[in-house]
Amino acid sequence: MWTFLQRSQIGGRKFRRQHSIGPYVVDFYCPAERLAIELDGAAHDSDTAQIRDLARTRFLESARIRVLRFENRHVFENIEGVIAEIERELNIKE
Repeated sequence: MWTFLQRSQIGGRKFRRQHSIGPYVVDFYCPAERLAIELDGAAHDSDTAQIRDLARTRFLESARIRVLRFENRHVFENIEGVIAEIERELNIKE
């Protein structure tokens, strides 16, 4: 995923990797757009993990940060679709 986000490749937007926001570290963050991208693997499938993810999302949203979540398998199986969804969120017209 970082290969596609680094060097302002998506609409000229700069992303940071493993960025701290409050008590959390988000996988990717675009400060100009206040957009966090989280990748979720199998560790996020348990009820406990989902409760933690919800608390994290609520915290970020309370800080006016939008959150996009993708399952790891979607990134590996359909990176084009994932990038297209990020572009839609950023209102990038091609």
